[in-house]
Amino acid sequence: METGATQNGNDTRSENGVSSLIFLGTGCSSALPNAQCLILPADPPCEVCSQSLSLPPEQNPNYRCNTSLLIDYIDEKGASKYILIDVGKTFREQVLRWFTHHKIPRVDSIILTHEHADAVLGLDDIRAVQPYSSTNEIDPTPIYLTQYAMESITEKFPYLVKKKLKEGQEVRRVAQLDWRIIESDCEKPFISSGLEFVPLPVMHGEDYVCLGFLFGKNSKIAYISDVSRFPATTEHVISKAGEEQLDLLILDTLYKNGSHNTHFCLPQSLDAVRRIRPKRALFIGMTHDFEHFKDNKALKEWSNREGIPVQLARDGMRLFLNL
Repeated sequence: METGATQNGNDTRSENGVSSLIFLGTGCSSALPNAQCLILPADPPCEVCSQSLSLPPEQNPNYRCNTSLLIDYIDEKGASKYILIDVGKTFREQVLRWFTHHKIPRVDSIILTHEHADAVLGLDDIRAVQPYSSTNEIDPTPIYLTQYAMESITEKFPYLVKKKLKEGQEVRRVAQLDWRIIESDCEKPFISSGLEFVPLPVMHGEDYVCLGFLFGKNSKIAYISDVSRFPATTEHVISKAGEEQLDLLILDTLYKNGSHNTHFCLPQSLDAVRRIRPKRALFIGMTHDFEHFKDNKALKEWSNREGIPVQLARDGMRLFLNL
């Protein structure tokens, strides 16, 4: 798997036929810095949250927006297709920070892992990455989600779910979205902007199913942002002992120690990496428990012992690879 420098200037390889992954956000639902650490500071103050405001974002991996991934997929004709996974509370900020930095002009399709706030509350801001039309005369952006998520979003954003205007109702400029239902089933893949995705149902707490996704033919990538337990079928699909070894596992890691009822923490994430045995793993969804440089140094030592490179991802990080 080929990787490229992502923070100091813009790499041109996506223009030369190489696909890439851009980590728009690698933080938890509350994002970093944690507001509580700033309005009610401890003594001494939180090191990570204090540091997160001290440098510009391209130099500061401890500033983390809601987890979100942008796939710059180079199709068979050599054109870029921009596929966005999740549109959380910090989406507008991610556009200002990272769409501008990496020169991303639009979003061609959207995939939702689930309907929680940190995955969907930026949907209104999708209009910022669509062509301007005061009368909404544009092609809607395809958005893939489960029926359960669709029902929830219909209640949260009724004006984004296409309906005929009532008599006398004014046209208002809103994001134009083409809602497409997918199933929580590893046997039911779907195509988004020319790239095939396999849904990976995982438990996000024992009362809730969230989706991860498997994609890529030449490089196999699994993206799993919210998980507390792998069903056996899902783990088999992405495990080296199952169907085929992953080139990259992108995995939820909330806290450094202990456990959590709805998320993996570092001990569970590392255990999963040992079982699944990808060629490489990157962790996302971190709280202020993690200081990027110190904890990546510790993870490098773990990687050397286990023979699997593992690191914390960071906002703005771009990986170049052949999908």
